[in-house]
Amino acid sequence: MTDKATNFLFDQLDYTIIQQLHRDGRTQATVIARAIGADERTVRNRINRLISLGAIRIVAIADPVAFNYDTAADIFLKVETQKEAELVELFLGMRQVSYVAYGPGSGEISLEVRFKNNAGLREFLIHTLPAIPGVKDLSYTLVPQILKNIDEWLPGEEDFSSNGSGILGQ
Repeated sequence: MTDKATNFLFDQLDYTIIQQLHRDGRTQATVIARAIGADERTVRNRINRLISLGAIRIVAIADPVAFNYDTAADIFLKVETQKEAELVELFLGMRQVSYVAYGPGSGEISLEVRFKNNAGLREFLIHTLPAIPGVKDLSYTLVPQILKNIDEWLPGEEDFSSNGSGILGQ
C-alpha cells in the first residue's frame, strides 16, 4: 500500500472531473472538457494531478457475482499482536480476501472474503484460518447483499473549495 495525499486543496473543477470519471473512468479528457466547458489541457493536467496525489485511481473493478462468487462474509480476527504485520501480508496475498483492515497493535484484523459457495467459506472458516499461526479467535457474519461498496463512494461537494483555488490553479 502507498501513502495517500492529505491536506491538498481541491476545487469545483476537480469535483466535476471526478464526477465525470466516476460515471465512466474511460472518458477522455477531451470529452470531459467539452461537457463541462473547460480547457482540454487543464482537464488533462487535473486528471494527472489527482492520480499522482493518490486522490483518485482509475481501475477496472471486477464484480464478484459476475464470476459466481456469490458467498461473502465479514470476518473479525483476534490475533497475536507480534504477528499482525505478518498476518496482514498473508491475507493481502489471498485471492479469497477482498478487504483487509487493522489497527496496528490492536490484535484485531478485519477481512471481507468471497467464495463461490458456502462449502468454500466453511472450509476457510473451519480449517484454513484456525490453522494459521497467530490467529487466536474469529467471528464472522454472512453478507447476503452488499448495497454500497467503495467503488460507489464519492467525497461530497463540501470537500472542494468554491473559490477555484486548486494546487495548480488551472
